[in-house]
Amino acid sequence: MKIAVLGTGMVGHTLAGKLVALGHEVMMGSREAGNPKGMAWAAQAGPGASSGSFAQAAAMAEVVVNATPGMVSLAALSEAGEANLAGKVLVDVSNPLDFSAGFPPSLSVCNTDSIAETIQRSFPKARVVKALNTLEAPLMVDPLRLAEGAHDVFLAGNDDDAKATVVALLREFGWIPERIHDLGGLDVARGLEMWMPLWLRIFMRQPKDKLFNISIVSE
Repeated sequence: MKIAVLGTGMVGHTLAGKLVALGHEVMMGSREAGNPKGMAWAAQAGPGASSGSFAQAAAMAEVVVNATPGMVSLAALSEAGEANLAGKVLVDVSNPLDFSAGFPPSLSVCNTDSIAETIQRSFPKARVVKALNTLEAPLMVDPLRLAEGAHDVFLAGNDDDAKATVVALLREFGWIPERIHDLGGLDVARGLEMWMPLWLRIFMRQPKDKLFNISIVSE
């Protein structure tokens, strides 16, 4: 597929690199064409990799991945352009982390709303799916490196076909089908995003570079 990855941070680099390795055509989007991080990534990522502005990336893509920080996601997607997002699967990996009062951050939106729902309201013709926001970037694309994949990933959205597209990508990443949980409509994103304050507290207690994730155990 043709996939846009919006964001040049660690999550964007990790997802974009894996998607290229899987044979997809990927453009990394940033605020301006010619972004040094985007150009450097495209130069080393191999055939199928390119970089451009948010708008250029969204225009070429069938699937758009929002890997920007949640506090700037609406601005980034506005630059991508409503017309360029219309009808497309928009995978929202962001979390609405507010660092204005320092670390650990609070959530800029929670309880009765989520950044994913805000994105859907702002771009009603996009097909928003929340996924991959509950774990670190290395595990997003290589789940088998932890407990042989015996841990869980979640998604939520209002469009079943869009969710099926995301499930297919997760399986390409190596996620075991029974460990991929479709939790329902996009309102579920509230809970997925509210996991992050606890995730950060656990992260702060972990040894450096120690990976962890949720594993659902039932009788």
